[in-house]
Amino acid sequence: MKNSRRSMTRRVMVLLFPVLMLAAGGCGSYSYERYTAAEEAESIFDAADAEPLSAQEEAAAICVYVCGAVRKSGVYTLDAGARVCDAVAAAGGLTEEADETAVNQAKKLDDGEQVTIPAKAETGGESGVSAGAGNAAGRININTADRDALMTLSGIGEVKAADIIAYREAHGRFQKKEDIMQVPGIKKTLYAKIEEQIEAG
Repeated sequence: MKNSRRSMTRRVMVLLFPVLMLAAGGCGSYSYERYTAAEEAESIFDAADAEPLSAQEEAAAICVYVCGAVRKSGVYTLDAGARVCDAVAAAGGLTEEADETAVNQAKKLDDGEQVTIPAKAETGGESGVSAGAGNAAGRININTADRDALMTLSGIGEVKAADIIAYREAHGRFQKKEDIMQVPGIKKTLYAKIEEQIEAG
């Protein structure tokens, strides 16, 4: 009788063993598949997060050249999407002679753009003063005068007048009238002729 029960138990164990092994294998397979799916999902999210970073790197900054009636002409690096008013602020702001209405300061800037702020004397924006006029003493302001006004000076023709304007656009205002001798082609002899005709106020 005991032998019969033992035999029966062995047969049950033999029959159940493959089932138990299959169940164990299935659990292992499910665990592995679940882990692999989690890894794939994580890699997808990582890739999605990387796209905005790439866009930020591409839209880094722009460079613009600011000149004219600003306190410090030069090339400035600004954030992408900057406007003319941002470029003017980077150049130290407008001078007293600047005609701030002559340029749209709300305009968006492009990389490599030049921003030129004209003076009131150049645009006629200063009330009662024309672009070629001097002051009450008859002197020409070398910081604000246009080409025609500069050409009224002794020994200053069209080429030298253009050189004076180009120099102040590149380097900013003349701090004193003697600084005009820093312009190529204007030496002591020529300066002596125009010294009493100019000012750098």
